[in-house]
Amino acid sequence: MTVTAPQLFEVCDRTWPAARVWQQGPWTLRDGQGGGKRVSAATATGPVEEDDIAAAEDAMRAMGRDPLFMIRDGDAGLDAWLEGRGYQLIDPVVMMSIDVARLTDIPIPRVTAFCIWEPLAIMDEIWAAGGIGPARRQVMERAALKTGILTRWNEKPGGVGFAAIHDGVCMVHAVEVLPHQRQQGVGAWIMRAAAHWAKDHGAHSLSVLCTRSNDGANRLYAGLGFGAVGHYHYRQLSR
Repeated sequence: MTVTAPQLFEVCDRTWPAARVWQQGPWTLRDGQGGGKRVSAATATGPVEEDDIAAAEDAMRAMGRDPLFMIRDGDAGLDAWLEGRGYQLIDPVVMMSIDVARLTDIPIPRVTAFCIWEPLAIMDEIWAAGGIGPARRQVMERAALKTGILTRWNEKPGGVGFAAIHDGVCMVHAVEVLPHQRQQGVGAWIMRAAAHWAKDHGAHSLSVLCTRSNDGANRLYAGLGFGAVGHYHYRQLSR
């Protein structure tokens, strides 16, 4: 089944949820409570004018943080206005998707990957080592249909991931592989375990978000057969 970019933006919002989301004029505003850019950025919900930017900036500053905008496909005008106001382009991201059936053709080898919720202590330790601390763990808690994924490799913990489903699409977030377990296929088993869990819970597609600068992850996803669906980046005021 074909997955569209607007659908993946909605899936991202539902599987990696902000603490609060509300509409203000032409903007969707988010209170991420320290959970990262995806749950904190403002997005345009329709046509905007340059004069509308100040209202979004004021709302974000009222939350005690610097203004941050997510720029999606079709937001070229907003992107240019923000650049003109001194906003820096950061973290270009590729949104990717694959049919679940393409990653469930191989059974998961025994004791290689486990879908677990609530997460075990070792999972939290691996996430924390990768910079995914309590605020991002709270983001996970807010998702509805979800699981954590723990892999075991070389008879030791290998890596972790988080997966959640919305509208028939499973999105995988927070993939972390321990440094000494990298380049051994652990990331692929995380994705295949997520696909099997997604299939068991009625999802037809598996999706991921990956910064363009993450060469290793991009090679992994391309090798598994993921295809690009859309793009976005952020604009943040230069300091």
